[in-house]
Amino acid sequence: MTTRRPRSIEVDGITHGNAPIPMGARVGNTIYSSGIMGRDPANDTLPSDAASQAKFVFQNLRTLLRNGGASLDDVVHVKAYITDNSLRELLNAEWLACFPDPHDRPARHTLVMDLPGGMLIQIEIVAVVSDSSR
Repeated sequence: MTTRRPRSIEVDGITHGNAPIPMGARVGNTIYSSGIMGRDPANDTLPSDAASQAKFVFQNLRTLLRNGGASLDDVVHVKAYITDNSLRELLNAEWLACFPDPHDRPARHTLVMDLPGGMLIQIEIVAVVSDSSR
């Protein structure tokens, strides 16, 4: 009998409220996230300003990847959601901090849309975990 590794991945301190969904899931060497929001993991609250939300989005991404046995190097696709095109600059600042090499970045698609509950920025990712990340 083989022991199945849990597939759900969480970010310590962050919840989806009452929704019974994990922050992400890993099956084999692939990680898919749910919507990664800019909640502060110290108190599970959403800051009202976009700069803080952008910072926490990418901090929570790093935590999700680490908890799933991966790193930023394993991210292959990012889908970003922003409530206003003017937030693209804040998104890009955090993006460049995570992925500074213009020849070594994941694909990204950014959509402008309404987000629930005061969210201004949210991302989803797909990561393919390399052998060196395990």
